[in-house]
Amino acid sequence: MKKQFIKLIVAVIIGVTSYHTSSAQKYVDESSGFMDRLYFGGNFGLQFGTFTHIEASPIVGYMINERLSAGVGGIYQYFRVRGGNRVPDYETNIYGAKLFGRYNFSQQLFGYSEYENINLDVIYNTSNGYELGRAWVPAFFIGGGYFQPIGNRAGATVMALYNLLYDVSRSPYNSPFVLRVGFTI
Repeated sequence: MKKQFIKLIVAVIIGVTSYHTSSAQKYVDESSGFMDRLYFGGNFGLQFGTFTHIEASPIVGYMINERLSAGVGGIYQYFRVRGGNRVPDYETNIYGAKLFGRYNFSQQLFGYSEYENINLDVIYNTSNGYELGRAWVPAFFIGGGYFQPIGNRAGATVMALYNLLYDVSRSPYNSPFVLRVGFTI
């Protein structure tokens, strides 16, 4: 636990805003029990200043066989923007859930898919102008990634994903293309 906390502090100091802690590169065989096939992790992000972002998105996965895994996760994000003379302050919470699947082609290369559904503020165009309201917004990501082991129990992950359900007027993402960088411990 102490090593994980130190790695988290180092990641925050060097500016990593997505700290990923899972063991998806775990290997199992037919004799592995249920608990041996489970892995836990997720994303943790921090950014403070004029734009504040705090994220906690835990996951639990299950290794179906040595190459294929699937899992579920929760999503929570807090955003705050301090406006200026021309822009008002803005604060919101985003929450939801996701299902994911991962296929390891090799020890480093993998395919990835994820369905998420998140609740967030969206802007509606009404007869009275624009209004802010809450809505559930789905996303379906497909793509792949690269895992680079660092020692026996750690590694770095880079994933390039494409959101098939991207909607420019409702999505919290700037683009249908999403790049994720994380660390596994």
